[in-house]
Amino acid sequence: MTEGPAGQDKFYGFAEWFRPGEYERTQKALDAMERAGARYVRTHLSWAEYHQPEGPAWYDWLIPKIAERFELLPCVHYTPPSLSRTGTSAGPPHRLLDFADFVDHVLTRYGEHFTAVELWNEPNNLLDWDWRQDPDWALFCEMVGAAAHWAQERGYKTVLGGLSPFDANLLHLLGERGLLAKMDVVGLHGFPGTWDSENSTWSGWDDLVGQTRAILEHFAPEAEIWITEAGYATWRHDEAKQAESFLTALRAPAERLYWYGWQDVQPDVAVQEGLRFDDRHYHMGVVDAAGQPKLLGRLLSQGGVAAVRQTMALAAPHLRRGAEPIVVTGGAGFIGCNIAESFLAEGRDVVVVDNLSRPGVERNLAWLRDRHRTRVHWQPGDVRDEGSLRDVLQDAGAVFHLAAQVAVTTSLEQPMADFEVNARGTLNVLEAVRRSGRKTPVIFASTNKVYGNLADLAMKEEADRYAPADNDIAAHGVSEARRLDFCTPYGCSKGVADQYVLDYAKSYDLPTAVLRMSCIYGPRQFGTEDQGWVAHFLIRALRDEGLTIYGDGKQVRDILHVADAVAAYRALLANIDTVQGRAFNLGGGPDNAVSLRTVLAVISDLVGGDLAIRYSDTRQGDQTYFVADTRQLTEAVDWRAKIGWQEGLSDLHAWLSSEEGPLEKDRLASLQPLPAPLGRDGRRLWA
Repeated sequence: MTEGPAGQDKFYGFAEWFRPGEYERTQKALDAMERAGARYVRTHLSWAEYHQPEGPAWYDWLIPKIAERFELLPCVHYTPPSLSRTGTSAGPPHRLLDFADFVDHVLTRYGEHFTAVELWNEPNNLLDWDWRQDPDWALFCEMVGAAAHWAQERGYKTVLGGLSPFDANLLHLLGERGLLAKMDVVGLHGFPGTWDSENSTWSGWDDLVGQTRAILEHFAPEAEIWITEAGYATWRHDEAKQAESFLTALRAPAERLYWYGWQDVQPDVAVQEGLRFDDRHYHMGVVDAAGQPKLLGRLLSQGGVAAVRQTMALAAPHLRRGAEPIVVTGGAGFIGCNIAESFLAEGRDVVVVDNLSRPGVERNLAWLRDRHRTRVHWQPGDVRDEGSLRDVLQDAGAVFHLAAQVAVTTSLEQPMADFEVNARGTLNVLEAVRRSGRKTPVIFASTNKVYGNLADLAMKEEADRYAPADNDIAAHGVSEARRLDFCTPYGCSKGVADQYVLDYAKSYDLPTAVLRMSCIYGPRQFGTEDQGWVAHFLIRALRDEGLTIYGDGKQVRDILHVADAVAAYRALLANIDTVQGRAFNLGGGPDNAVSLRTVLAVISDLVGGDLAIRYSDTRQGDQTYFVADTRQLTEAVDWRAKIGWQEGLSDLHAWLSSEEGPLEKDRLASLQPLPAPLGRDGRRLWA
């Protein structure tokens, strides 16, 4: 593998097919690949597409565009059907020298933009080369050999398209026919866990490179070996496995790696086999079809290969037998990592199930590992993957289920994905526990959104807030007696999950309980505009960035410090025999009920300056008022909120301003971090 600059990770690139007319997508992909640290790009220069009316103009734009920023490897393949013996792009041309003539044309027209040219792709794949017309590959060797000879005569390095699946006997045959002697590079393809079975057909990169090198020693000892395609499809939502597979391919003893690919294929685009013929084809990218990064894409963009390696190094060691760990799904998230920390501090083993899909949470996972080492067991899974959950939850002592899609706005944009994570994912957790045969407690993180937007509550408008006209609600908040009224896809998916958790206590006698949360805030929260608004406000203020308030800012919420939330979760577990099958509200209650305007005023005091605030329309599903009536929780487990909202806000400010917080170091240089404030018991609220 080609080394990067001294002290840095090895170079790598992407194999990405760009289709004629994809000007905007190509530009965005190239920009993003550059930010991710890619050095190389391999893309196809289709002989068949070039002969379409738009072909020359497309490649006239594409080839120099890629070569501006990357070392380009064009893969020249696909016969024009009019020239093909089968009438398809995979058929040999009637006149084999036509391919060499086209390669010569490519080198003349575009040769200034690259130094190596790849001649065909996957010659043992029927969709690329119809070897039924050429069972001994004699036609292929004659066609590609002639093109290779002329390319070398013109000073270009020649690359043989990789076999897929790898076939040592075929590679040896290509050597016997003299083709390997015409190659400066032999490409390898491998897709362990996707197209190549790790249990039968896949022997590892070291073995493939070793077999290839042994054949080349006989036929082309000076030839290099490049991995021209390696990849992993995340169709099972196992994004961490993709990152692991990338690192494994990067360690292979080959001179170069091209990862396939950058972006998922759009769901309405047909691949070679046909439209939606095999779902694996549509999940090979490190970003999804909409351009949103998966775990590997995000880590590469944040810190290159080093960031991927550092995060994946957190993967868990094996638990000792009989450990009965606490399992926290979403355990790298804000509330999840605080729950995990509380048990780890007592010496318990904790399994963190998290796909790290939320930016920044890998820092929470690293924080847990730094503090508690081998008692933290990260399982890089996804709650949509039912099979992996069964293994993880088989011996759990208790399950705190917090993994979720958490934003109303995202649910409105992607309702199917929201349902799969929140509703189906929760059912997968419950089924995994039920099928374990154990009565494992499951505590579920629900939401106050199950009560809808509360539009029927009569409100009084005061100077800086709204207040309920109903005196009982004004005094105590909204109780669990309130009818369920799911609103927005997020409210529906969480509401369905809420009800499934309660029903599994009735139908299967599982010890389950539900907490319907209001606004939780505190250390380890990387708030965004869509979720975690208290932290989001403070982060924006500390960065001296403007804020957008949706509505007039008089909306009221009962904010609750995460330390109090953790205490509530633990109290339910400690009393699961008496609270089984029940749902409880969890929030700060009337004593911690504040309007957004009030919070903003205190934040302004904390940061020592006025805030730039912009007001916009109320968002769909927003509640004008929600304060949780927590009396049932208090009666059941003797829980009360102990941290007042003002001291809690100071605590969050102190953490955000500390070295552990998410702010940039250059911003922190001008801030004076506050010491962690004292709680009512005289102890620091966070370490």
